Amino acid sequence: MAVAKRFAHTGEAKGEVQLPEATFGIEPHAHVMWEAVRNYLANQRQGTAKVRSRGEMRGGGKKPWRQKGTGRARAGTIRSPLWVGGARAFGPRPRDYSYRLPKKVKGLALRSALSSKAGAEEIRVIADFQLAEPKTREVVGILRNLELEMARCLLVVADHDPDMLRATRNIPKLSVLEYRLLNPYEVLHCDYLLIMESAVPKIEEAWGS
Repeated sequence: MAVAKRFAHTGEAKGEVQLPEATFGIEPHAHVMWEAVRNYLANQRQGTAKVRSRGEMRGGGKKPWRQKGTGRARAGTIRSPLWVGGARAFGPRPRDYSYRLPKKVKGLALRSALSSKAGAEEIRVIADFQLAEPKTREVVGILRNLELEMARCLLVVADHDPDMLRATRNIPKLSVLEYRLLNPYEVLHCDYLLIMESAVPKIEEAWGS
């Protein structure tokens, strides 16, 4: 049975919450999680690295010296990849690194990541609350109440909350995601997964097998 500790935003313990077994209680599949993290990181790459080839270099149209009789090696251009200041052979070119994973593989990877966190007791369910004002100090106070101000945390919310996003954007170790944007990389990257209580059934509805 997958369970998580339940807290109020004041830090007061409120018992435990039974998490959906199909989403938080499966046997984690390590290879599928690795595939999903690799896919996520590849899709984040801009792919804009580029160097100039000989055809793109300026100058070098004149042969530096005659072919024979100088005692030097033959040279046809000062822009050769062999020369300092020359072009580069087989250098990086702009490309698209992204690729798609099957939907079932992504679902299994996310359920495996959530189950891994649940098994390690790194999930905290937070009773729903509203910020008094969209200020960073409000959220920092909540993390302090939970004794997680120094931990890397991911807060999962049920709906888009502009006030929460505004209040958390300056906290380096805290990220906020809607339940539908959950991905294995973000889940595995955090030290603690904080889930708003109203988001638990929505995670099950969206990602349950």
